[in-house]
Amino acid sequence: MRESKVTVKIPRPLYRKVQQVVDGSGFNSPTDFIVYVLRDLMGEAEEHSGEFSQEEIDDVKRKLKNLGYL
Repeated sequence: MRESKVTVKIPRPLYRKVQQVVDGSGFNSPTDFIVYVLRDLMGEAEEHSGEFSQEEIDDVKRKLKNLGYL
């Protein structure tokens, strides 16, 4: 059975930037790219059973800022 999906709202300018990244890449859509990035970030987070180093926290913050969330 396939899992249901939900809608996540992001700012339109950020979506346009994602579209530019997706064009000419191996991704079929901005949604596919966003899911890939989030899975990658979640995989990194799940590798840690405890606390994050300051460097890891800064890296996640940088990635979120690049995505327009910070």
